[in-house]
Amino acid sequence: MTRTATPPDTTDHTPAPEHLGHVIFITAAAAMGGFLFGYDSSVINGAVEAIRDKYHIGSGELAQVIAIALIGCAIGAAVAGRIADRIGRIRCMQIAAVMFTISAVGSALPFALWELAFWRIIGGFAIGMASVIGPAYIAEVSPPAYRGRLASFQQAAIVLGIAVSQLVNYAILQGANGDQRGKIIGLEAWQVMLGVMVIPAVIYGLLSFAIPESPRFLIAVGRKQEARGVLADVEDKSIGLDARLAEIETAMKREHKSSFRDLLGGRFGFLPIVWIGIGLSAFQQLVGINVAFYYSSTLWQSVGIDPSSSFFYSFTTSIVNIIGTVIAIIFVDRIGRRPLALIGSSGMAVALALEAWAFSAKNGATLPNAQGTVALIAAHVFVLFFALSWGVVVWVFLGEMFPNKIRAAALGVAASAQWIANWAITASFPSLADWNLSATYVIYTCFALLSIPFVLKFVQETKGKTLEEMG
Repeated sequence: MTRTATPPDTTDHTPAPEHLGHVIFITAAAAMGGFLFGYDSSVINGAVEAIRDKYHIGSGELAQVIAIALIGCAIGAAVAGRIADRIGRIRCMQIAAVMFTISAVGSALPFALWELAFWRIIGGFAIGMASVIGPAYIAEVSPPAYRGRLASFQQAAIVLGIAVSQLVNYAILQGANGDQRGKIIGLEAWQVMLGVMVIPAVIYGLLSFAIPESPRFLIAVGRKQEARGVLADVEDKSIGLDARLAEIETAMKREHKSSFRDLLGGRFGFLPIVWIGIGLSAFQQLVGINVAFYYSSTLWQSVGIDPSSSFFYSFTTSIVNIIGTVIAIIFVDRIGRRPLALIGSSGMAVALALEAWAFSAKNGATLPNAQGTVALIAAHVFVLFFALSWGVVVWVFLGEMFPNKIRAAALGVAASAQWIANWAITASFPSLADWNLSATYVIYTCFALLSIPFVLKFVQETKGKTLEEMG
């Protein structure tokens, strides 16, 4: 998932109390894109085995159908910024909402496997757009004094979307008597799971008509009076709106439009700091976190847990993900980014190693009771340690670690590395699991262990430093 960072304004323009509710509504509406990001990314978890059975495909083909959405994500994230600068943040949200809706309907009613893959790409494109536009818009409309807390709405919405998708999948499965291909309202259960996303997609689209355009975009296209009106609705009345407009205009004129060329240098192509950003993004995915969200139901069924229970465990994992994210938001500014990353790496390594040990006892399609219990507990511990560390900390690092003159371009490259690593893990897991599930988790354990010396040697603490100090 990509996100953009905006330099914090340290001026304390606390909005009047009557404005704060309005600002929260605006932020929550924009964060619906994050909710759909999480929902669409994770809802496929409930359909994996049904798709395999319906289309009679092997693990390799199945993996490509699941992972192909990430191609759309990468394209959507790459173009979203330029689209938003041309037609505005709100229009961009509306395009994403339409694409989410089309993807949901198409995915629920595919007549062939290739068509399902196509609708997955469309949904991925919407995810990529939402992942960029949501954080950028929230940063641009939030009063400086509340920006950090309001920016956390996006990440909270993502993990909430993941959890709700698993809860909905579980409820639908119960209605189909535990059969992913059981009939509900004339469709197979897995089709209903994918189609239900129409509801939040339509809500997202409707909410986009109820919130104002970003004042930054309005100023950029010469609509200063409209920008002034938006600022009057979100800023403290005590500040001078004309002065605030001038401040934004001046900041925009001073901004350096970074390009790919600015990132080049050193013996290995990119500047060292860019490689560090790429490394952080890659490690975030190479520990196998998205296996927990794309394949957890399939994973538990493969070791002898019945479908209903496997869907329930997927939901509880999502709740743990929310808890871990809240912990990270509370502590990231208190104990620092590096300590959280190191704590997370250590906890993930132990949990993944325990999963590898438990799965080594797999006999056919079952695990002994002791190993099964260890595997379930370790899976939840793994997600907890990821969520309270790398799930949030990487985005904070990427928003803070790059010098101003290369920040935008470097963020784009690091985000691309993350999508590529995400695709590699997602596309390879079914085949690796067929080969040796325990060894697959040994690989993820190794990446978690390698992330510790990487952070210790290459990653500098950014807590308490201004963005200018990063240069």
